[in-house]
Amino acid sequence: MPYRLGVSDSFMIAHSFRGEEFGPAQALHGATYTVEAEFIASELQPPCNWVMDIGQASAVLAEAIAPYHLKNLDELPELAGENTTTEFMARQVQRRLKQLLRGRRFRGRVQVTLRESYRAWAVYESEGEVE
Repeated sequence: MPYRLGVSDSFMIAHSFRGEEFGPAQALHGATYTVEAEFIASELQPPCNWVMDIGQASAVLAEAIAPYHLKNLDELPELAGENTTTEFMARQVQRRLKQLLRGRRFRGRVQVTLRESYRAWAVYESEGEVE
């Protein structure tokens, strides 16, 4: 798919991990994530010649991350029992984006890059197109 439109945002969370392999991260700690969403399409939408409206892309990303911003992820029922690693949260944000895009004027795939620092990040891309 030759076209990609990207937008970014950020959100702050608190969480802890279960398992001795996480060492000190087993204790409650915080993170400020930078999230990048890429909307991937094989064709531009006529007559605008865009993948999607940048304003809509930014708004839908903000809506996708809103339930996690300034929250302790350990306390969210939808994440109960999960180790909310960067990889896991990249998938969560991507899946929320796909849900929010259904019924809107976008046909394509969605990729999410979640950066916990300039040194570490995770990427998750949808296996199927948004319908």
